Amino acid sequence: MVRLIILLMMFLAQQLKAQELFVVTEPASNVPAGSVGFKLGQSRMKEKFEAGFNYHMMPEITWGINKNVMVRASGFISNRNSNNKELKTEGGSIYAKYRFLSTDDFHSHFRMAAFGRYSLNNADIHQEEIETMGHNSGYEVGLVATKLIKKVAISSSVSLEKAKDNKPDYPFPDSQSNMALDYTLSFGKLMYPSKYSDFKQTNINLMLELAGQTLNENQRSFLDVIPSIQFIIQSQARIDIGYKQQIYSSMLRSAPNGIYLNLQYTFFNLKRNK
Repeated sequence: MVRLIILLMMFLAQQLKAQELFVVTEPASNVPAGSVGFKLGQSRMKEKFEAGFNYHMMPEITWGINKNVMVRASGFISNRNSNNKELKTEGGSIYAKYRFLSTDDFHSHFRMAAFGRYSLNNADIHQEEIETMGHNSGYEVGLVATKLIKKVAISSSVSLEKAKDNKPDYPFPDSQSNMALDYTLSFGKLMYPSKYSDFKQTNINLMLELAGQTLNENQRSFLDVIPSIQFIIQSQARIDIGYKQQIYSSMLRSAPNGIYLNLQYTFFNLKRNK
């Protein structure tokens, strides 16, 4: 959720487009056309079956091709598969999103988009949960819808995730379900400033995200809640701080709870500058 208050200015100045940016889920809105964003996603999760924490670092670059299409490349780096906790590169992914529906009203808008991800990963397969963003090779396809009403954004998605072998050393276990249904529901609200007067104002957003999964073969499932705070600095830099807590789970998950810290910076109108 970036610059929610700019929505109030959009119909007056007709120069900017507000969008929503959540911490762990993806909204239907795209990054602005011609922009390039650099993000360093980080998580520190408490191990459930052994002492200590695992650390994941995911550098990303996002490009807004046009107002309806964006693409993203991500890398996966972790200390989980290192005995001395050194960081190792484990893989990466390509993500694309196509916004096919957009309706605008005076103080609100509605977006729908289709998205897909393809990932490669060489880490060991250590849990039943399927996660192509950092743990499993495979793909994900889905739909997402986002509604913005004044200072509040509500977003929900549903997707199908398919896990494959983590080559070269880790075939996917025959005893586990290799396909899952994912679902999310996210809420975000602009808390500060109450009145927008300058692009250099720091925006503060509070968010609550719910993320769940159900495995297709055995119907095992989990549900997480992620409260977070987000800072938008001078309309370009972004800092996210969130905490993920498992509400319930009937499947094996090795490290379900922990902290997120995302750092992002976006360059706008690169085509125009050229």
